[in-house]
Amino acid sequence: MPRRIPRARQETLAFPQWGGARRGAGRKAAGKRAGVSHRARPALSSRHPVHVTVRIHSGLPYLRCERTREALLRAFSAGCERFGFRLAHYSIQSTHLHFIVEACDALALSRGMKGLLVRMARALNRIWARKGSVFFDRYHARALQTPREVRHALLYVLHNGRHHGQSYTGVDVCSSGPWFDGWAHGSFTTTRASPCAPAQTWLLQVGWKRHGLIGVHESPRCEPS
Repeated sequence: MPRRIPRARQETLAFPQWGGARRGAGRKAAGKRAGVSHRARPALSSRHPVHVTVRIHSGLPYLRCERTREALLRAFSAGCERFGFRLAHYSIQSTHLHFIVEACDALALSRGMKGLLVRMARALNRIWARKGSVFFDRYHARALQTPREVRHALLYVLHNGRHHGQSYTGVDVCSSGPWFDGWAHGSFTTTRASPCAPAQTWLLQVGWKRHGLIGVHESPRCEPS
């Protein structure tokens, strides 16, 4: 009888459990690449204005030019007051925009900003003759809870051009400064209707003035923390 040769068996190998495609794997982004956290935004009180910052993708044309500014102003006018959301102040910089807004709650803020961003993206893509995404990641939002915080944010937003080295006399025409009524040396006259909605919160109407009106030549501090 021929001798039976035992058949070899495949052993199961234990592989390390680290690495690979899984949630949270890989090196974490840092700096501008990290973007804005995608965690749920905190609850928002209707009493508190919000400082919002949005950035455009790198490689797109600069925003501070006459043609782009006009397109953005039309978008602001159309989307400044919707869904319990109000755009009160703005500043257009080369690669980003600052807003001071009011909203009934976090949902109103989300819906209002989404509508405004869509209008801006369509307007910009139209004049740039392109398609695709315009804004980088989510917008950054910070609630302003005290009169001092609101004044710091107003100063930072209205004079943000000066903060980034822009040279201009008087108020920045790429901001809502021409329609602002809180200048220390009087208001500025313009025949154009404001593209913003009037503020309704006490903090943004009256409260911030407890710490003094804003000077036309006052230098902005670092971004409010």
